[in-house]
Amino acid sequence: MAARQNPAKAEKKGAPAAGGAQDDVLDNGNPLDAAAEAAAIIAEAAKPDGEAALPNTETPPVIIGGVPAHALKDIDKATPARTGARAQPVSNTSLQAQRARSVTGNPTETRNSMHRATKIVATIGPASTSPDILLQMLQAGLDVVRFNFSHGTADDHRQRAEMVREAARQVGREVAIMADLQGPKIRVGKFENNKTVLVAGNPFILDAGCQLGNSERVGLDYKDLPRDLRAGDVLLLNDGLIVLDVTRVIGEEIHTTVKVGGELSNNKGINRQGGGLTAPALTEKDMEDIKTAMSLGADFVAVSFPKNATDMEMARQLANIAGAPYGIKPKMIAKIERAEAIPALQGILDASDGIMVARGDLAVEVGNAAVPALQKRMIRMARESNKLVITATQMMESMIHAPVPTRAEVSDVANAVLDGTDAVMLSAETAAGKYPVTTIETMAAVCIEAEKSEESQLDRDFLDRTFTRIDQSIAMGALFTAYHLGAKAVVALTESGSTALWMSRHWTHVPIFALTPRVSSERTMSLYRNVTPLHVDTNMDRDAALNSALEVVVSKGYAARGDMVVLTVGEPMGQAGGTNTLKIVRVGDHF
Repeated sequence: MAARQNPAKAEKKGAPAAGGAQDDVLDNGNPLDAAAEAAAIIAEAAKPDGEAALPNTETPPVIIGGVPAHALKDIDKATPARTGARAQPVSNTSLQAQRARSVTGNPTETRNSMHRATKIVATIGPASTSPDILLQMLQAGLDVVRFNFSHGTADDHRQRAEMVREAARQVGREVAIMADLQGPKIRVGKFENNKTVLVAGNPFILDAGCQLGNSERVGLDYKDLPRDLRAGDVLLLNDGLIVLDVTRVIGEEIHTTVKVGGELSNNKGINRQGGGLTAPALTEKDMEDIKTAMSLGADFVAVSFPKNATDMEMARQLANIAGAPYGIKPKMIAKIERAEAIPALQGILDASDGIMVARGDLAVEVGNAAVPALQKRMIRMARESNKLVITATQMMESMIHAPVPTRAEVSDVANAVLDGTDAVMLSAETAAGKYPVTTIETMAAVCIEAEKSEESQLDRDFLDRTFTRIDQSIAMGALFTAYHLGAKAVVALTESGSTALWMSRHWTHVPIFALTPRVSSERTMSLYRNVTPLHVDTNMDRDAALNSALEVVVSKGYAARGDMVVLTVGEPMGQAGGTNTLKIVRVGDHF
């Protein structure tokens, strides 16, 4: 592993976090105090994109909730480097040594208490594009790498994809790539002096025909905006920091009165309070970016600002037309950030493989106060629909500048975990922040602590649901059996990953290991809650594959000799959707 930076010389000890007083962040003077504070915060909670790079000054890892953040590298992510043939993802200790320990009866280290079910998506950018930093991020617990297509060229993204694949080879596991499309972000144009200051009470004009703005007017990148507005509408600029009341619309000009003023610079976003703008979800740039995403083998494509199911169907169709040179058909993720998407949510879920709770633009359109309840509703609906869900936006925003999160950020991440999200996402924190590695370590530790709560045991009502597919019934039966018999793990042999997806919709604290011969399925499952994807040799027969799976479970410390494990498999093997067998075994038994 690459040597970690020592940022002690680059930091001022005890410096307050940006944007808040020192007592708003976890005490970084004593890591044990920080641990105690974070644990208390999570316990209480459990009771009934600009990317300008900042200097990377990684701090010594913090401890949250009694979990040393640096130890996360050795939980379920530590795997041997690949040499030649694909290596099975096992712990740093050799598989042979682990076998010897279990055979002689020596207790294998138990890591269930350190298992992290919630996955982490992080954006790479100027602060995290060096191979060493990216490698450290993967070792710290990063599961899915997000490329923000609002920034960079197609060549930039291809180079970064190659870097991600190389780093994945070094850590010995598959790492998924998410291509996040820019979408129809409606923005003001440019100013003569790059910015202006709007004063409350003054008039201001948004002019589709203006080339360079000033203190009286500014241009628009979406020329049809005047058609969408009328007197009485409210516009929110720069993520809601500036508020304009529309007084009248004349031709290409939108006349407004400044209600809340402030500094307005080039290319800042525009939202209409309550939504209703007609800009299409997929721009010409998005269509080209979908081709780029397919060419670099992206595993997920996130579609920005979809209004309905039709937008998602169109995105999938464009991906199919672009073709899959690597044989990977990406999963389509709908970013819920328009007010119109809320009443259309079920249709969007049906047309997608998952959703992202994109709280930034959504909060601007529906109001900050409405977002927490909407987040819970969206996560619940996604899980009930057997779809993925990612919670995003400002989850640890203060760590762009500070080495520790605020108490509110710890609670925010923990509550998303308690709600049942598959993944939590980092944006500018890792793309442009000073502490990309420490941020991932901290987020991982918070997730682990939150998952210990009984409040995070979701969806116990699955026995009351109706299943019409054999493979889905087997998946649910395996979870029920594992939970009530106290099994140490569930092991699923799966082609497409659908068995693991169904299992991951229900939280029982029993870790799920999903073995697949398909690289694409392995990467996709890296986003499923509580699922550890592993590669299995296509030449193995069923018994060899199951024995290999048990060896991995033991080597990772999830089970020891004599422990019960629940297995699922399809017979004959190799058919997607063919899971039809459930088997209960004790470690040490042979098939």
